[in-house]
Amino acid sequence: MSVDHGEWLAERFESHRTHLRAVAYRMLGSPSEAEDAVQEAWLRLSRSRTSGVDNLGGWLTTVVARVCLDMLRSRKARREESLEAHAPEKIVSDADGTDPEHEVLLAESVGLALLVVLETLAPAERVAFVLHDMFAVPFDEIAPIVGRSPAAARQLASRARRRVQGTATVPDADPSLQRAVVDAFLAASRGGNFDALLAVLDPDVVLRADPAAVRTGAPREVRGAAAVANTFSGRARAAQPALVNGAPGLVWAPGGRPRVVFGFTISHGKIVEIDMVADPDRLRHLDLSI
Repeated sequence: MSVDHGEWLAERFESHRTHLRAVAYRMLGSPSEAEDAVQEAWLRLSRSRTSGVDNLGGWLTTVVARVCLDMLRSRKARREESLEAHAPEKIVSDADGTDPEHEVLLAESVGLALLVVLETLAPAERVAFVLHDMFAVPFDEIAPIVGRSPAAARQLASRARRRVQGTATVPDADPSLQRAVVDAFLAASRGGNFDALLAVLDPDVVLRADPAAVRTGAPREVRGAAAVANTFSGRARAAQPALVNGAPGLVWAPGGRPRVVFGFTISHGKIVEIDMVADPDRLRHLDLSI
């Protein structure tokens, strides 16, 4: 590949990078893994003969989808071995908002609640649903990616859609509203104000803890406003407000070292989900600004 052709190809690839990262992120739920998938697509592009490709964006989307499907299947195999769930990450965004590409992805990103639902799907279901429902890829093009007929690919997406529609919550997009709700939650928790906690919690709020947090004594799952309020009332005194991957959250960081992060999903001004993350590997991949 000549220098001029290589530069031209790199420029064309860069014009599709934001789209490809959005596709990969929705499939994988991890900014770092999404970036790995996009980089693998570039490597495959640089080694391939694409002179006869009329739709480079479509070709690259297919490549990224295949890479993501392999990664999802590998993750599923590791999960079955470890019996620990993969905690989805929100899009990483610099605290000062100076990364335009990350800002675009953040604006387009799905909420953590939907990512949690997507994590329950089989790899082929997730790929079919993301490609068709989020990026309008025809089933004729999805079929060879997932190794099924177009009709079977349609069924995969349909099953995924039913599960998503039954459980997903659309989070509030206003960061100032999210910050106000999280601050009110923290103040009520520190002060042991049970009624104030109930006021910011959705009646069906869910608190989930990752396996590392459970090992420290946290309940794996708590459901309902009263039960979650009881869990936090008079506690969280050492927690600090933080930006967690660009979204308002809380962190317990004794000595400046993050030990537990609390992520919030807020809808209609109420907290609908709280995720406790204590796994050191997951914490290292979070973008925290205390």
